[in-house]
Amino acid sequence: MTTATLEKKSADRVETRTVKGIDKPDDTVKIISQLLNYMAGGEKRARFILAVVVRVIALLGLIALPAITGEAINVLQDPGGNLTELQRWILYAVIAGAVFLIMTFLAERMFADLATRGLQKLQTHLFSHMQGLSLNFFDRQPIGELLSRITNDTEVVSLFYEQAVGPIIRASITIILAFIVMLFIDWRLTIVALLIVPVILILTNVIERISTPAFAKLQEDLGTLSGFQEESLSGHKVIISKRQQDWADEKNDALAVNLYEVGSKAFFTSLLQYPLTQSLASIQIALVMVVGALMVVGGEILLGTVIAFAGYSALLTRPLSEIANLTSTTLNAVAGGRRVFSIIDEEATVKDAEDAAEYEFKGGHVECVDVDFSYVPGRKILRHNTFVVQPGEPIGICGPTGAGKSTLINILTRYYDIDSGTILIDGQDLSKLTQESLRKQIGVVLQEAFLFSDTVMNNLKYARADTTDEECIEAAKEANAHEFIMNLPQGYDTMLTERGANLSQGQRQMITIARAMVAQPKVMILDEATSNVDTRTEKLIQEGLRKLMEGKTSFSIAHRLATIRDSAKIMVLNGGEIVEYASHDELMAAKSFYYALYMSQFKGKAPAGADAADVDFVST
Repeated sequence: MTTATLEKKSADRVETRTVKGIDKPDDTVKIISQLLNYMAGGEKRARFILAVVVRVIALLGLIALPAITGEAINVLQDPGGNLTELQRWILYAVIAGAVFLIMTFLAERMFADLATRGLQKLQTHLFSHMQGLSLNFFDRQPIGELLSRITNDTEVVSLFYEQAVGPIIRASITIILAFIVMLFIDWRLTIVALLIVPVILILTNVIERISTPAFAKLQEDLGTLSGFQEESLSGHKVIISKRQQDWADEKNDALAVNLYEVGSKAFFTSLLQYPLTQSLASIQIALVMVVGALMVVGGEILLGTVIAFAGYSALLTRPLSEIANLTSTTLNAVAGGRRVFSIIDEEATVKDAEDAAEYEFKGGHVECVDVDFSYVPGRKILRHNTFVVQPGEPIGICGPTGAGKSTLINILTRYYDIDSGTILIDGQDLSKLTQESLRKQIGVVLQEAFLFSDTVMNNLKYARADTTDEECIEAAKEANAHEFIMNLPQGYDTMLTERGANLSQGQRQMITIARAMVAQPKVMILDEATSNVDTRTEKLIQEGLRKLMEGKTSFSIAHRLATIRDSAKIMVLNGGEIVEYASHDELMAAKSFYYALYMSQFKGKAPAGADAADVDFVST
């Protein structure tokens, strides 16, 4: 990785942290609405409405029970009551209870299905959206942070779907129905019952204002911890070799303790709401019973009616307590949803133009005219670069660390858009071509050979969906990979571990070269493809690369200048500018920048009397 890349990532992350620090308006309602849309929007809206209707029918059965109980008590209290009338009310209670149980079961089943499908849709949308984002997004985000958003943040949303949405809807409907019935029974007792409700609502609002930022901080700290753990596991060899296990443990413990403290504050504040609302609910029922008893003594109301009203009073406050108890789940989901939607709201910076055309290969003629580029506005990485590559020419690219070599490759493949200037490939403006048609014709072999956890054969087929086993085997032979593949336990059906860790670096690289051959690209780009292998393996890889690049326009980045000295031309970068562009012999004869690089690299092997030129190496 070049210094330019490191600087770019550092600058982008600083920029990201600055944006995160900006205070945003309270968007809790908006985020909840967005989350609910995945569960109840679109094609699932009709099923969601049906689930709500079923829930209402179930709750009508529940709401009927206190009234039925009150009437039964009135029958017992009435000297003129009879057993037949009492039996009738008992039958009504059984019917109401059965309706409640059966319809509740159906409603719960439907809400569970909606919750599962909603989470699936959210996770699928998130992952699919990330696949379409440009590279600069991934430069700004540590992998551990992204994994935390895909796993931890969607997990808290899952709990919201499964444990909060259905109960909150049930509680809300219960409150509405109970209030309507209470007004119908006695408006005076209704006023008494409602005295406590404003206190509960104020309490809920206060706790929400304290809990919301705490839960947001909890999810952010959880992402930080996950990022550190992912980075530590990925770099475990460095940690072990440098004997830094204690340091890793201490830092992990520090992050975990901080997470515990933030989490304790968030959950304690939100969970405090439930016992408080329960206490207030008990006070409310006591008030209703006292006032109702006085009204019974005064002959204004029957005892059974007061008992029924007490039941409705409980049905009014119990759901409020239930909603309060779900505050932590909801606020945690809002914090997670905010982080998920911050990714979904991201837009690709590299987009196809509305009139973008398919790339038509005409030999591989490449021309750059006065090209400038910067990862972060105001910090130029490439400056005023102009060059021409003829069809089929192999071009070497070299320069000091951080000179802009990999950046130049990134803009030729249009992983990033340039600030100014023009890049033409076969006379066609790069910015006006579709990315898919361009990438289909450009093969890339990177310094780090990346393989998926799959069979060797499937890793080769990854380059082109319609390829055959025979074509893959032939490509492996051309890349000098066939022999060692056949010596693997199951040959081409051998399952590779993550990143191909059960192969050597050279073996992984030969498979990536074979994979590039399978893709049958018209233009090749090699980024330090042989820098991490031994001399014998390098010769095998170089032989495979020569076959891969044969007859193709190609660009090869190299620090070991011997690997590019036979290129038609060598592009020499320093400080983001092309300072020389000629063949190896011409550059050596000029005794300028390339000559200095060559002499410094081959010191002791250069011709007698040869001295390096006096030049300054500049990183971007």
